[in-house]
Amino acid sequence: MNIALILAGGYGSRTQQDVPKQFMNVYEKPLIIYTLENFERHPDIHGIAVVCLEGWHEVLKAYARQYRITKLKWVVKGGNDGQESTQKGIEALKSICHEDDVVIVHDAIRPFITEEVISDAILVCQRKGTGLSAVRCQETIVRTEDGLSGDENIGRQEIMRVQTPQAYLYGKALWAYEEAERRGIKGEVYINTLMLHLGERVYFSKGTEKNVKITTIDDLEVFKALLNMEREDWIK
Repeated sequence: MNIALILAGGYGSRTQQDVPKQFMNVYEKPLIIYTLENFERHPDIHGIAVVCLEGWHEVLKAYARQYRITKLKWVVKGGNDGQESTQKGIEALKSICHEDDVVIVHDAIRPFITEEVISDAILVCQRKGTGLSAVRCQETIVRTEDGLSGDENIGRQEIMRVQTPQAYLYGKALWAYEEAERRGIKGEVYINTLMLHLGERVYFSKGTEKNVKITTIDDLEVFKALLNMEREDWIK
């Protein structure tokens, strides 16, 4: 069984909007719905859980009914930070998932996710135990302490930019958060950084530069441009 765990527990003040960015309307549709629709359409996704900002649970459920997101089965209250929110989502699936099931963790604010990327994350996870969507770094990387100057180059061949979705065997993901709690590890925004903190090796799956994370107004404009390009392709 493959369960998508969508993280929608943040508010996102950098977009300078009155509503959480995952619920902003883009062409009359909430941003989170674009994300959920991609998992709804995927034939290998058997259910969807959303870790949701408090006070927005019923709004999310109403949108899911409106847009026929039938795979949405669980809505979980978010935590105080990324680590706590993801942990709450993982723990909510205890009675649902077996150890060798796959949980696919994805940001609600990465709406341009494709079937190919989701499929490859699942496939690599089934083979290796983890499947992290990632792309090669194309830019020059310079180490800095203050953000104003630097004196050391980091080779691009040593760098992978990790995105979501990130697929994990459920038993391993649950172990990671239980182990973090036992060791007092806190503040790991993503599960991949937690895995690395715990000394685990992670494996990469296909990523794409189109998999933009909506953090700023500029990111929102990029997403709109991608949508317009896709609509033009449909017309052709």
